[in-house]
Amino acid sequence: MIENHWQLQEAKNKFSRLVEKVQHEGPQVVTKHGKDVAVVLSVEEYRKLIKPKKNLVTFFQNSPLANTTLDLNRNKELPRDIEL
Repeated sequence: MIENHWQLQEAKNKFSRLVEKVQHEGPQVVTKHGKDVAVVLSVEEYRKLIKPKKNLVTFFQNSPLANTTLDLNRNKELPRDIEL
């Protein structure tokens, strides 16, 4: 096992130890046939990952362009002629 890497069989056999390391040392990587296949992380870390940073309304309200006035009037001129 390399620091935070666990072979799948070892992770299964020592799952309690794996969970303990997750809680105290951070995410742990599980490998299968020498390739990284999974990451075990604490519920706290998982919640940080899935928590939305901001909702869309708050994002636009905090935008530097929030107080910009937009001209939404449509141009009433006819479109230009195009030869096909």
